[in-house]
Amino acid sequence: MGRTKPKKKVLSKVQLEKSTPKEEPTPAALLEKAQELIVQCDYELASRFVRRILEKDPSNVEAKETLGVCLLETGDVEEAKKVFQSLLPPSPGAPSVPPPSAHLYLAQLSEEDPRVALEHYQCAVNILTAQLKGKDRAMDGNTNDDELEMKNNVVRALVGQVEIWMDPSYDLCFEPEAEKTCEDLLNLALQTDPNNAEALQALASVRMSQQRPEEAKQCLEQAWSVWKDLDTDDPKLPPIPSRLILVKLFIELALYTPALLVLHGIMSTDDQDVEAWYLEGWCFYLMSEQAKEAGGNIDELTWQELAKDSRDCLETCQVLHRNQDHPDKPILEHVQELISGLEAQGIKPSPVEEGEEGEDWEEVDSEDEDGDIEMQ
Repeated sequence: MGRTKPKKKVLSKVQLEKSTPKEEPTPAALLEKAQELIVQCDYELASRFVRRILEKDPSNVEAKETLGVCLLETGDVEEAKKVFQSLLPPSPGAPSVPPPSAHLYLAQLSEEDPRVALEHYQCAVNILTAQLKGKDRAMDGNTNDDELEMKNNVVRALVGQVEIWMDPSYDLCFEPEAEKTCEDLLNLALQTDPNNAEALQALASVRMSQQRPEEAKQCLEQAWSVWKDLDTDDPKLPPIPSRLILVKLFIELALYTPALLVLHGIMSTDDQDVEAWYLEGWCFYLMSEQAKEAGGNIDELTWQELAKDSRDCLETCQVLHRNQDHPDKPILEHVQELISGLEAQGIKPSPVEEGEEGEDWEEVDSEDEDGDIEMQ
């Protein structure tokens, strides 16, 4: 009888998986995951993915930018400033040509020193303009999405400078060159992008400060015409803060109907926006006052109906403001003042209808048993 051969040990699939080391995700994959998490507003977890990149490549520019954004969103402003500053020469490991976004973020974080903010904005403009010239030569006059985004950033940086020059909380607005500087900056912005809504809105603000309301109206109508027919989910729509500025300008010029139309578009996207509810309530309030003084209707509504609409919007704003612990206290104070005025006129809020209960959200654990971050 022959010798029995030993049986070969057969490894199960589970054993094979355990014995095979996991493939380390690439920096590009980690960055993509971090950006997905930022879209989901999970900034804490996004920063952990980014830090994994920086552990192996401390000079990774995109990772540093993303980390700065995460820190900003989680309220760690000073650390965010340090991260963005590390992307600028002469910081060790900073690229020779820093990303313009670092300057743009630092400009917005330099409110205590307007001159420093202006310098950062101008540096961003210089970098982006040089990059655009290079793209023009490479693309031979054709445009693409990257170029459009760069032009938008140039305009934002130029408009940011205008806003600083016009801000009454700074002494710059009293400088003799302030008006001409604003005109020059806006001319350059509109040369970069003639139909840019943000630049046109800023020009309208300048015209209003110059007591030229008809020209301001023309600028606002042109700005609105660029995007007013777009769908509410169209990426070409200006961000909500920019649209809220347009609403304020419309209201200041007593253009109430377009103001309400813009607000309805905003609320169809975000019906929890405190400022939008406040502005809608303020708009209806002013319309009711106008109708009462004229002794007629506006858009077939009596002053009482407009006042009731105002009261309902303001009541909603007040609830949202408190629930969100909104930082803008002057809004709440004005809302309460307006509500008191409406109450004195006998305008009561509409009865509260029983709404749907809020949905329960299930938390998703993004860590494995060992506490490591997993790609999902």
